[in-house]
Amino acid sequence: MKKIKVGIVGLGRLGKKHAENIAFRVPGAELMAACSIITEEVEWVRRNWGIKYGYTNFYDMLQNKELDAIVIASSSGEHCKQIEAALDAGFHVFCEKPLGISIEECKTAEKAVEKHPAKVFMLGFMRRYDPSYAYAKQKIDEGYIGEPYIIKATSIDPESAIQGVLKYAASSGGIFMDMAVHDIDLIRWYFGDIELDSVYASGRGFLHKEFEKYEDGDNACAMMTFKDGYIAMLHAGRTAPHGYHIETEIIGTKGTLRIGAIPEKNLVSIFNEDGMLKECVSGFLERFEQAYRLEMEEFINCIIEGRKPDITVYDGTKATEIAHAATRSFKEKKLITLR
Repeated sequence: MKKIKVGIVGLGRLGKKHAENIAFRVPGAELMAACSIITEEVEWVRRNWGIKYGYTNFYDMLQNKELDAIVIASSSGEHCKQIEAALDAGFHVFCEKPLGISIEECKTAEKAVEKHPAKVFMLGFMRRYDPSYAYAKQKIDEGYIGEPYIIKATSIDPESAIQGVLKYAASSGGIFMDMAVHDIDLIRWYFGDIELDSVYASGRGFLHKEFEKYEDGDNACAMMTFKDGYIAMLHAGRTAPHGYHIETEIIGTKGTLRIGAIPEKNLVSIFNEDGMLKECVSGFLERFEQAYRLEMEEFINCIIEGRKPDITVYDGTKATEIAHAATRSFKEKKLITLR
């Protein structure tokens, strides 16, 4: 079977994980090209993984007609213009979240995807491919908890990663765009893509006041009301002392689902002079390692099988719209009504 030849742009923490999965763990895929503005990153993957082509200019990579698909894991502000360029060059495209950091950018991506209906486009909302989150969706669809009407979502990065977050704070789009967009997508997915009515958000730099010069914070909460009165409560943070904490609760008319109530590293319990301890996962690459591989397998399989993924470009736009509303509420300290 012919393998799908892939080029990737962006070799940071997540980009490198995607590249590694494509190179060694995704059946049907071959990592043929890698691109980064950091020359040393390109040289490292070529030297250590035997990648055929290396680039420091994204548009040079698009001239390589041996490639079938492009994976975009660059900085968020580059996503939409790179999506458009890659589709126009004739490639299938996978793009990391967020789709864009402005609504205008997202609309540009929508038009590009609509212009190339024969090409596969997929957005990297990987939590949909995490086995636990996918199982919860299955239970909801089966009516196991009745009608879901409240969702509580918590996403807190470890304090140990704070310097990396501060490095990109000026261009990240803020805590709701940079972090909570995953929770926003899950909320829409579990509620069945209903429309947001209003949002009120609040927060600040509790431990790291440096965020405030970017009109951002290290912790923020949002209360969201959707069509038919459905409610979502969201906490996004960057200061967990114990590790990487991702927790979601879906309350329905007949029951409740809770995912990740304790961010356990594994099933081992440690008993010592401090009592009983459970170690926690250290970061998103560890917690969602399987999900990142499975979503990339889905992208490659869609190309091979000539079908489209469930996640669409419009899901990306909707998530960005909601994140923007929450960010506006956060900055203006008032309720934002959308409808």
